[in-house]
This record gives sequence, structure tokens and C-alpha cells, in this order.
Amino acid sequence: MAPRPPPPAPPGRALLELRGVALAFGGVRAIDEVSFEVRPGEVLALIGPNGAGKTSVLNVVTRIFDASAGEIVFEGRPIGQVPRERIAALGLARTFQNIELFEGATVLDNLLLGRHRFGHGRWWQQLLRTPAALAAEEASRAAVEELIEFLDLSAHRRSLVAGLPYGVRKVVELGRALATRPRLLFLDEPASGLNPEESRELAFWIDDIRCDLGVTVVMVEHDMSLVSAVADRVICMAQGRVLAEGTPAQVQSDERVVAAYLGGGVV
Repeated sequence: MAPRPPPPAPPGRALLELRGVALAFGGVRAIDEVSFEVRPGEVLALIGPNGAGKTSVLNVVTRIFDASAGEIVFEGRPIGQVPRERIAALGLARTFQNIELFEGATVLDNLLLGRHRFGHGRWWQQLLRTPAALAAEEASRAAVEELIEFLDLSAHRRSLVAGLPYGVRKVVELGRALATRPRLLFLDEPASGLNPEESRELAFWIDDIRCDLGVTVVMVEHDMSLVSAVADRVICMAQGRVLAEGTPAQVQSDERVVAAYLGGGVV
């Protein structure tokens, strides 16, 4: 049985809004006055050539970097000054371009780390192994076991991550992000390094995450076949700015997008 979906965002309100967001490193502007919104229940793809600022957008929203200007609003609340360690508790989770797992731990243990934000009672309750602490631990384990079944990871439950194929490790990282029970999930180049069959499986995972778990998804991706298969809406970035927005077909046929990808500059 899949985990229950998180509570939906209030009707009529964007789940996430970026308003004039900028990010500068010295004299280099990685993001330049970017504004867009993420709607509840959609799959939004951020595309664009290398260096366009896509991952930088994810980094400022998840508080890895502080935005140089602008406002980031999640569920009606500005989060630009929220401490980094509180982001997961707000309902945001992400994966990374380079897999970030504990390779010396099992799949089960890596997924249990995603439950850390829920806590297992006060320190003394954990030390004394009180009934409340044990019940919280049991609930976390049950939630993780549901995810293992949901993502078809049962055969790897007790396997060390270091010995798993790359594609399976990608799914484990996805599972750890889902273990935090997010309302908004960021996927940073989820198809990178996958073969065509694994990319097709990923498309099914993304659709199930949105439809079965009720999680809104924003993904940075270069694989346009995956984008076309799963994205409701696409935003193309170039040179740190939003270049075009629309359906996958609309954006791929936009002359400015074609020019940006072919190196002809922004029209």
C-alpha cells in the first residue's frame, strides 16, 4: 500500500512562487530576475542549455544558496530566510545531479534517514526506549517499508548501496526524498546516466508519485523524451533567465528555445 498523499495546498493558490529571484557569485549572475509559479499537482520541467541556471533555481529554493534578490514563497509563506535544516520540515525535498547516499549503509537505512525530520520523541525517551519512542520508530519503519514496496526495492532492502547498479541507486535516492513526505519534490536531472529502459521506468515513477502520492514535481532535465512523456508544463531557461514557457510541444517549437540550444544566442 502506498503512503497517504500529503495535504493539498489551499485551492486557488500557487504552491511555489519565485518573484524576481536573482543569484550572483561575484560579478556572475547565475539567476537573473527569474519569476514563475508551480501549481499544485503538476509536473513542471525546467530545461535549457548547460549553465542556464536551472540547478541554481533548485539551490536557492531549497536554501543551499541565499538568493541575492527577490522573494520565494511556498504555500503563501516567504521561505527565503528559513534555516536550511528546516526546509524538509516545510514539505520540500530533492534529489541531486550526483547521487548523495550513504554507500556503506543498506537501502533500508538510507530510506530511514529520510524519516529523520519526524523525530522519535525527546532524547531521554529514545535513551530509555519508552513506548512512545518505540511506537514512533515502528511508524517510520512501516512508512519506509511501504516506499520500498512502492518503488519495487524489496529485493535490495538489505543490500549495501555501494554494491547496487547505478539505476537502482537513483531509485533509492528518490525513495529517501519521498520518505520525508514532501508536498513538493525537486528532481535534478533524474535521467542522467540511465539507459533508455531505465528512463522509461522513471517516467512511470514520476507519474505514480504525482497521481498516487499526490506530490507536485519540479524536475531539471535534458532528456526531452522524458520531459515530453511526463511534464504538464515546461519552462526553458537561458543565461539565467526564463526564455519560454508552455506545453512541451510549444516550448520545443519556440524559435528562441531552438536558438538557445543551437548556440545562436537568445532571440
